Amino acid sequence: MISEYEIKKQMCEIGKRIYMNGFVAANDGNLSVKINDREVLCTPTGVSKGYMTPDMICKVDIDGKVLSSNGNFKPSSEVKMHLRVYKERPDVKSVVHAHPPYGTSYAIAGIPLDKAIMPEAVIALGNVPIAEYGTPSTDEIPDAVAKYLQCYDAVLLENHGALTYGPDLMSAYFKMESLEFYAKLMFISSQIGEPQVLNNKQVDKLLDIRKNMNLIGKHPGLCCKDTECKYNSNNIENSSEKVTSDAIEKIVREVTKKILGAIK
Repeated sequence: MISEYEIKKQMCEIGKRIYMNGFVAANDGNLSVKINDREVLCTPTGVSKGYMTPDMICKVDIDGKVLSSNGNFKPSSEVKMHLRVYKERPDVKSVVHAHPPYGTSYAIAGIPLDKAIMPEAVIALGNVPIAEYGTPSTDEIPDAVAKYLQCYDAVLLENHGALTYGPDLMSAYFKMESLEFYAKLMFISSQIGEPQVLNNKQVDKLLDIRKNMNLIGKHPGLCCKDTECKYNSNNIENSSEKVTSDAIEKIVREVTKKILGAIK
């Protein structure tokens, strides 16, 4: 079993990756790891994630009470968001919050990542919704995020950033990388043309692959059945079908206009 000190070292390493990849600036972002049913290790507030050392990592209980901290280091003010995830998703053992530029830009623009443009993103994440804006360090953000926890392993935070979570710290971090890469591809492809969206049959095949891979976690294409779920394969927008439909409608309007003109 991995020791608490080794987990703290890993948190520092992941913090450094997040910082070096430009997913955070200055003292932004926070990480946490649930080490047992009652205790959570979390990053300190006011410290750059790229320059943390194990002795800076704090420990809180599942309700946010500080169990241990070194010197002036205090738990992140946004640990409430992490704790809500742990309480509502028993399978989750680690949470990562960051401000990746492309993903955060979509969150600021109010555009969810809900187009199936790449097999890897479909399998790993599905789509990424936007949780409503909340004031940092208050219960507003945990309340907003809670709505999406049962169907998603990644959420954009309106005008704030992104949140990913998983069965261990590395998987939670990789989801953040996947989210940012997905957003980057979406942005670039939108600049050079119209992103070609995978159709329902293609998506269903990818969901079957995910099932066969026995991946741990939630996926909107497999657990979200209501009409509001934009990733249900029946609701995926096929851009080529949309263009064809619009073109046909335009032709019908033009033909009707000419016929009516001729009758007059």
